[in-house]
Amino acid sequence: MYRILELNPQLKAFESDIELRMKLYEDTKKRLLPKGGTLKEFANGHHYFGIHHLDGEWVYREWAPSAHQLYLTGEFNDWNLTEHPMTRLENGVWELVLKGDDALWHGCKVKTVVDANMERTTHIPLYARRVVQDKDSVTWCAEVVDDRKVFEWSDDKFKPAQTLYIYEAHVGMAQEEGKVGSYREFAQYVLPRIKKAGYNAIQLMAIMEHPYYGSFGYQVANFFAASSWFGEAEDLKYLVNRAHKLGMRVLLDVVHSHAVKNTAEGINMFDGTEWQFFHSGAKGDHPAWGTKCFNYGKDEVIHFLLSNLAFWMTEYHFDGFRFDGITSMLYHDHGLGSNFDNDNKYFSLNTHTEAITYLQLANELIREVKPDAITIAEDMSGMPGMCLPIEDGGIGFDYRLGMGLPDMWVKTVKEQKDEDWNLGQMWGNMCLRRPGENTVAYVESHDQALVGDKTMIFRLADAHMYTDMDKACHTPVIDRTVALHKMIRLFTMAAAGEAYLNFMGNEFGHPEWIDFPREGNDWSFHYCRRQWSLRDNGFLKYQWLGDFDQDIVNLTKLFRVFTQRMPDLRLLKEPEKVIAFRRKGLLFAFNFHPSKSYTNVLVPVSAAADYTIELSSDDTKYGGQGLVERMTYQTKVFDGQHFVELYLPARTAIVLKEKPHRKSKKKS
Repeated sequence: MYRILELNPQLKAFESDIELRMKLYEDTKKRLLPKGGTLKEFANGHHYFGIHHLDGEWVYREWAPSAHQLYLTGEFNDWNLTEHPMTRLENGVWELVLKGDDALWHGCKVKTVVDANMERTTHIPLYARRVVQDKDSVTWCAEVVDDRKVFEWSDDKFKPAQTLYIYEAHVGMAQEEGKVGSYREFAQYVLPRIKKAGYNAIQLMAIMEHPYYGSFGYQVANFFAASSWFGEAEDLKYLVNRAHKLGMRVLLDVVHSHAVKNTAEGINMFDGTEWQFFHSGAKGDHPAWGTKCFNYGKDEVIHFLLSNLAFWMTEYHFDGFRFDGITSMLYHDHGLGSNFDNDNKYFSLNTHTEAITYLQLANELIREVKPDAITIAEDMSGMPGMCLPIEDGGIGFDYRLGMGLPDMWVKTVKEQKDEDWNLGQMWGNMCLRRPGENTVAYVESHDQALVGDKTMIFRLADAHMYTDMDKACHTPVIDRTVALHKMIRLFTMAAAGEAYLNFMGNEFGHPEWIDFPREGNDWSFHYCRRQWSLRDNGFLKYQWLGDFDQDIVNLTKLFRVFTQRMPDLRLLKEPEKVIAFRRKGLLFAFNFHPSKSYTNVLVPVSAAADYTIELSSDDTKYGGQGLVERMTYQTKVFDGQHFVELYLPARTAIVLKEKPHRKSKKKS
């Protein structure tokens, strides 16, 4: 019996489905590796296909099984469409050999010409490593990348931290100036901020090339090209290398759930058919996103996507991946409108078993290439075994995003009065994780920051954040906003997962939403940047929020709270809106009541100990009133139970360090 069934006995009725999951995985792996070997050896597409310089000549190969003829055109032949035809080899592979070192050159612009279905079309090579836009014609083409140009890495001694504090970031909008930021600017100005804020992993969005900047990088056209929006490939390598020097992992937000429909810029219809990479007919079109859906049952598609993962880890030294849109992959209806309220929803004819097999293979490959790599699944359905090892009947991810947490906070803040918050229900959401599976907790990611939605500070403060964020100004709305913004983030970080994520700027309550330049806003960058000066200038309350976030990151990191899987609830007083829990030697106590402060709050503890306050959200340095006294709290005993007695002002959270009493040795 697989371990997934031991951890989840309620899945016993679906044992045959778990066995089918594993059989499909084993059968597919045997089919891909008929002579044995490893997935790492199999995922070699980026070495064979594309344009490479080999021993004094240039070799270009493509896979286009349904095409009648392929050609290479570009600056090297004055854009003659048919002067350089490719030769068809076996299994739909095409090849062109150009003699001489100077037949092509680094930066030479090229395109692939494809004759298929009685038509001639031009495309970007499938394995292009550099794709650029012609600013005059607004068209895209590939640039040759010379294999002989070698980046000098200096991260061979990098050892990543095992705990994860993830800073989700978008390179282009990471600067304050109204423009598209660069890899180099991010490395120079933003990486030190992230390091200082205490985060030890960066999750980079929009790295895979995308023709529409406003897609946030989620409509990928060129899977092997680092986005030219932000600079050269060497600049991205510099960024990753610099992050490693600062002790930070770099995760790639990878999009293998779908691809852009574009044919001239993307991989769609490359060989004249929609079924080269994608399902044909309606099954190949995503009804909500307007994109194309991969056929994960096709060996060549698996080869392309696995090679893509190996490429980003070896060529750019990424330390793992956050897989986007997994729910869309797992179900034939893409999970649209589905309520996953019982286990039958996970094991039915709606389940896309081929996608599950692909994700298992992807996770196995990633560990073969880089054993300490991290993988994170963006799945809102709660698929059982998503974050269990493959040998346990799982899919192999390390973490799943706790996507229900931001939804809970939005619903709570938006729909309930403060005095009506249900702490018991909130606690249940904090602890809602499958046995043995790790969760990345977060209050808000980029999703909540997009135009049409609201960040947490925007929901709490609304228009008041435009007028009342000066430190000298005190209004009920902003006082509430500052207090709850701190408490919500501490509560989520300390209780809700085994890792934590923050979207850049949200740690200090970056105002407003994200709106990319588009025709509807006159192509403005006003809402597509990060106003770091709000946190830095010293006059605004954003500094208090940023300092508080920095301190709770460092405190929970110091005490390694994530190494204790679940927090230990010690006190829950619903009418008083008080909750306290213990995790890894720290006692966290919260009073969410909007107006009532409490003296003599007795929190049950397991043994005699001294408690010292390590952090209080009410400290004046965080914009509080300084009502919590810094002192040592000694436990008291009532009816054989130990308690620590606390003072909890309204809308305040405190964190105490536990120092157990040593047992005295008996004299002989």
